[in-house]
Amino acid sequence: MASLIDSPLCFADSPLAAQDVARGTTRLFFRQDMFALCEVPLPNGRRADMVAIDSKGLLTIVEIKVSRADLLGDHKWPDYLDYCDHFYWAVPSGFALGHFDGDGLGPALSGLIVADRYDAAVVREAPLRKLAPARRKAETLRFARRAARRLVADLDPGLAAFV
Repeated sequence: MASLIDSPLCFADSPLAAQDVARGTTRLFFRQDMFALCEVPLPNGRRADMVAIDSKGLLTIVEIKVSRADLLGDHKWPDYLDYCDHFYWAVPSGFALGHFDGDGLGPALSGLIVADRYDAAVVREAPLRKLAPARRKAETLRFARRAARRLVADLDPGLAAFV
């Protein structure tokens, strides 16, 4: 069975560097008892690169950036904050981290992960912004149902078009 990173639904149109960052971040999360889905549509019409859930039910959104232009052109990231307890930027090794020091990219609202294909490290922890109970329930159910739909599509590729 293919991993979520290798799935045709995940990062198919993304640069290889983004796929590598996702893989390394997935490994980091696995060690922290967190499990992530990639390319998750949100109710506000945005799509998070990754959404992870931990053993306490806290939700983390990760936005992957592999170039300075991609980072500086992203003005939609604040739209993710209403759907997670933690928000992280994830970038490849060698990315100029100074871009994340200014107020424009929300150091008070976001954490920072540096990753490669094999692993990742948290450079800056994301602050906790707890979701309201009703939003948490709705997002947890959406996460679980999306994960189940993707598993069903892996088991029966004929259903993949409906995922």
